[in-house]
Amino acid sequence: MRMRWQALFADLELQLDAAESRGRLDDVPDLTRAERAAVDLGARLRAHTGELSVTVHGGECRRGVLQDVGPQWVLLADGPREHLVPLDAIAVVAGLGDVAAPPAGVVGSRLRLGHALRAVARDRSVVRVLTTAGTVVGRVDAVGTEHLDVALVRPDDDRPTGARCAVAWSALLVLSRG
Repeated sequence: MRMRWQALFADLELQLDAAESRGRLDDVPDLTRAERAAVDLGARLRAHTGELSVTVHGGECRRGVLQDVGPQWVLLADGPREHLVPLDAIAVVAGLGDVAAPPAGVVGSRLRLGHALRAVARDRSVVRVLTTAGTVVGRVDAVGTEHLDVALVRPDDDRPTGARCAVAWSALLVLSRG
């Protein structure tokens, strides 16, 4: 009689284990969807290595090797050219993998768009600034809290024109140099 009870308890244990396993397997798709819903584009970009294609609002496309990603921007290298693209300006990314990186560290999370634009201003190189209103060619003179000042140059020889314009960050699609 004792053997029948042990067999019964063993059978019940197996049934319980099987039910728990089925329950966990049923939860996997929901957990996967919930985890995927918490992943932002920046995390996927930080995990990516290699080339990709970024299309900004308005349809302009830039291809290049991913160089760096900040909390508000991505930097692509296309040979000698570099393209700084605000994350808010991105409409489509092609060539991006499924992997996501953990959150950026303390320093990385502080390198906002203004920091990247100030680095360009210190460089004093001629840039092409694609905006929602057209393209501006010049040198970044100053960077404010939500705009940048560009000293315009002649596109054919990069000589200063003496004119300046302010570009709102909200209108900035791509800043290219090189």
